[in-house]
Amino acid sequence: MSEKLMRSSEIAKRPVVTFEGEDVAQVKDIVYAPDGGAVAGFTLAGRGLFSGPKKEVMPWRSVAALGPDAVMILSEDALTPADQMFAAAEDDGENSEPAPERRGDILGSTVLTDTGTDLGTVVDVIIEVSGRNGGQCDVVGYEIKSSESMKNKGATVLIPLPDTLAASGEHLMVPASATDFVRDDLAGFGAAVDAFRAQLKGTR
Repeated sequence: MSEKLMRSSEIAKRPVVTFEGEDVAQVKDIVYAPDGGAVAGFTLAGRGLFSGPKKEVMPWRSVAALGPDAVMILSEDALTPADQMFAAAEDDGENSEPAPERRGDILGSTVLTDTGTDLGTVVDVIIEVSGRNGGQCDVVGYEIKSSESMKNKGATVLIPLPDTLAASGEHLMVPASATDFVRDDLAGFGAAVDAFRAQLKGTR
């Protein structure tokens, strides 16, 4: 995996800047897509010591580039009213659906295998940014504080995720085979994600 991997926490408080050089906001929280498999966007705060949360949010599709020092957007018009991004689906009986996004509640969630083993709790989320002009921003792994079921219990480790995953309530489900691809740091973790996903495809 040659794309750029980073921890979600690295993006928090990163400034949001237009191509004209205008500093319009800073990242507050990451918002995850319904299945937890991608970044849907970001909530924002104003710039400055006493600035609070902004009413606008930044969908991922509005991101032109996610750089090491700033998130770039074409203009301030790329920001979206929060109620449009976080609006819960209306209850229409049997066709009702849950609200489509998850905010920072992935942190602190318990990771369980599909065989019912508690692997630990999420302390950070590993994302992969691929492509130009913003490209795709996918969740490829969790950084977890490992439970007693793990060989290195109590340590912080990285565990890869499949292309699709279940992210519901307080529990995040992963295939039991993910434990064979656990890594201690980001170096080589991309290759572990690739190998894990290739194995899953081979067993389907």
